[in-house]
Amino acid sequence: MNIKEAKIALVFDWMTTPGGAEKVNLVLHEMFPKAPIFTSIYNPQTLKGFENAGINTSFIQKMPFAKKKHQLYLGMMPYAYELFDLSEFDIVISSSHSCAKGIITKPNTMHVCYCHSPMRYAWDNWHSYIREYKMNPIIKFFAKRHLHKIRLWDRLSADRVDHYIANSSLTKKRIGKYYGKNSKVIHPMVEMKNFETDKKSKGYFLAVGRLIPYKKFDLIVKAFNELKLPIKIAGTGIMEEDLKAMANDNIDFLGYVSDEKLQELYSECEALIFPQVEDFGIIPLEAMASGKPVIAYKEGGALDTIIENKTGIFFTEQNSNNLKKAVQEYLDNKQKFSKQEIIEHAKEFDTETFQKNLINFLEDKWEKFQKA
Repeated sequence: MNIKEAKIALVFDWMTTPGGAEKVNLVLHEMFPKAPIFTSIYNPQTLKGFENAGINTSFIQKMPFAKKKHQLYLGMMPYAYELFDLSEFDIVISSSHSCAKGIITKPNTMHVCYCHSPMRYAWDNWHSYIREYKMNPIIKFFAKRHLHKIRLWDRLSADRVDHYIANSSLTKKRIGKYYGKNSKVIHPMVEMKNFETDKKSKGYFLAVGRLIPYKKFDLIVKAFNELKLPIKIAGTGIMEEDLKAMANDNIDFLGYVSDEKLQELYSECEALIFPQVEDFGIIPLEAMASGKPVIAYKEGGALDTIIENKTGIFFTEQNSNNLKKAVQEYLDNKQKFSKQEIIEHAKEFDTETFQKNLINFLEDKWEKFQKA
């Protein structure tokens, strides 16, 4: 049986808010439009593009506030995914940074996991997650014990996957470290045709993302308070009010912006600021697809996408002073950055490349799986 004849199912983590993983999920849906989707929670009001998909949700879907506060139900999600009956499928593709990979399949079903990261809040980020997130001290105490149980389940469920795909070199290392598994790196994609490249810069810098602790927007605010340069910040999150209280008038908080508005912001900005450690990070690619350089912290997925002094500038210590120096270095040397070279580099991550690499991987593994 070739892969076109195989019965395929897709399994995603909660489908409630747009983000990098959700962009990958949408491409998977477009590649396999007949494949049903299994997920814990789905909110069609906030996540677009899946209107014609056959979506199967878990019992959590009907729980209070589930569509807006999925975090309340993390403890139930391992059980929710184990309840899904996937016995009729030949191939199951899970797209997971949480519990989706924990589904149970039969021996004659091949399970491939596209892993965005092992659970960040359970493994290498768990100490900072407990320390930095605002929560009641009593809840924080019980959260530590609860994460211990989640970690045990996550490690056990990792063995249910037949083949791992990692979204970056960093994720590949994490999969090896925490799951003891090998993986193939297939980078996420950027839809090149969606981004404008012919507009002139309006002189402002740009930062994009959820305003949560690990994204390090506080470093941006501190650095640009001192630089006194204009910067626009697109995104919302639990740190929004605190960041606004810290910021001077040169820092413009835009809140949620549409995809169309974001494309305009990329095309007219001076450069993107990216101070966090991401598993991969599609936002820098979107900026580069618009011909804009990226000023980034030299860790994580940024190392897979940014070419130093050609498509961006790195800073090596994650603090506002080093970010400030990197911005000044960019301003002193910005004439050496070629918009066309940046765009050509971004094309290496186009959607067609992602689809081709994924299909080649699946066909190879499926042929070997059937012979085993």
